[in-house]
Amino acid sequence: MTITEKYIKVKKQTIFTRQYTPDENNNNPTIVLLHEALGCTTHWRNFPEKLAAKTNSVVLLYDRLGHGLSEPMTEPRGVDYLHKEAWEILPSVLKSFKIKKPILLGHSDGGTIALLYAARFETHAIITEAAHVFVEPITVEGINKALPQKAVLIEKLGKYHGIKTEALFNAWSDTWLDIAFQTWNIETFLQKIHCPALIIQGDMDEYGTFEQVKHIEDGIGENAEACIIENCGHTPHKEAEDIVLEKIAVFINEVV
Repeated sequence: MTITEKYIKVKKQTIFTRQYTPDENNNNPTIVLLHEALGCTTHWRNFPEKLAAKTNSVVLLYDRLGHGLSEPMTEPRGVDYLHKEAWEILPSVLKSFKIKKPILLGHSDGGTIALLYAARFETHAIITEAAHVFVEPITVEGINKALPQKAVLIEKLGKYHGIKTEALFNAWSDTWLDIAFQTWNIETFLQKIHCPALIIQGDMDEYGTFEQVKHIEDGIGENAEACIIENCGHTPHKEAEDIVLEKIAVFINEVV
């Protein structure tokens, strides 16, 4: 397994990337991992390497601006921040690596980004974990519960994001709790997704209900397959790693 790290320029800002290349690459489409709202490449732990080995596929991941080792955000985050990531930043990252038709695997915010990208650009397949397509009360409640622990969370997340941590936390909480964001909804884009889609969610997800999965399935149609992980919360790839790896490997084998 070869691990390559490098910085690339996107819209005049620097983004950190990491790529895992198996010794025996079977020429599958590159799998691109898209992290959650407070995540980064390091947050995935050793899941990317295990995924690359399990599927014999190249796995690429990157830190979004304001996260991890990438540069800080330079603009205020708007209610359309996920659209911008999916339609402006992600295409530029893929272009830097000459990836034309990826398999996108996104967790939480990353899952939403994967859905939005696939609605507009050619995509081999998408895999989402705990993706959101509209705002639910449980999501708002989860964020409100995190606010009293802000100082503790910022200290904990600081090892990943450094001096950017507080700004990142504020951007996350302020956006999702903004009254203007409560009507945010991307369901109209789902019918434009024509690639195979695996929709994963834990049955004990503290930030979303089965309604998210149902609406995604209904929106995409027959190309969407739901996978509910029992006794699992918001991060299936950590809480049920072996199950998720096996399910993803089977899915990829079927669609490539």
